[in-house]
Amino acid sequence: MPAIFYESIVEAVAGLCPRAAFELDAELIAAFAEAAKKESNAGAAERLGQLLENAEIATRDQIPLCQDTGVAVVFVEQGRDAQIVYPADRPEATLDDAINEGVAKGYSESFLRKSMVADPVFGRVNTNDNTPAVIHHRRVAGAKMKITLMAKGGGCENKSAFKMLKPTAGAAEVRDFILETVKTAGADACPPFVIGVGVGGNFEYACYLAKAALLRSIHSSHSDAQWAQMEKELLDTINSFDIGPSGLKGDTTALAVLIETYPCHIASLPVAVNIECHSHRHKTVTL
Repeated sequence: MPAIFYESIVEAVAGLCPRAAFELDAELIAAFAEAAKKESNAGAAERLGQLLENAEIATRDQIPLCQDTGVAVVFVEQGRDAQIVYPADRPEATLDDAINEGVAKGYSESFLRKSMVADPVFGRVNTNDNTPAVIHHRRVAGAKMKITLMAKGGGCENKSAFKMLKPTAGAAEVRDFILETVKTAGADACPPFVIGVGVGGNFEYACYLAKAALLRSIHSSHSDAQWAQMEKELLDTINSFDIGPSGLKGDTTALAVLIETYPCHIASLPVAVNIECHSHRHKTVTL
């Protein structure tokens, strides 16, 4: 059975932290450039050019794309035949421990801002190493381990929303909730956005789906034609809001709307909208 060593997971996660913070994905850079060419608003086109320049400087000088280097959201897909080898002197160590050690190491050694507070209400004392990470783990076929780290900023996360619609609500009500969430977010969530939507499951799973949707390519579509059409229609409508890059008006309020769906209870229709800012930071490694 293939072995994946605990220390390898720590180092892999540590390496993802600066990469996510410093290097915007090529498809986002290409999307900014394409949007700038198509912009009817000169100010918006200029702002998109500034975002491209910011991305270039961040990668060249290895400095953060944004001062808010985010919560470390880690998605792990562990092959069923992949066996983790833990340190002999740490019999109680877990996969979560390895991930959190990696986050602490990556954020500290790369001088990334630490944003996690230990208690959400009482005291709000900083943990000083950006841990704990938010970890989503699932077992899949195969013998590899795929780790994706998303650095999720507070501004766009704060403008995300969840709603339990009535089961009789139709597609129009789902669309209206998504559109209202984006409109309310406005400039505060740092557009142009990538918008993840989760529909179905239950209270917590819809929110997970919305977050996981953000890992898809911005050029991808839902496998079902009806949902794919809704993704397209929502993107067109959102880009007609004239919010524009950084809220300065224009044709480019969002780069993608990505919907993930799951079966749900007959009495429920959960919908979650997770907004991602223009600094759409996620990196992946496979062990």
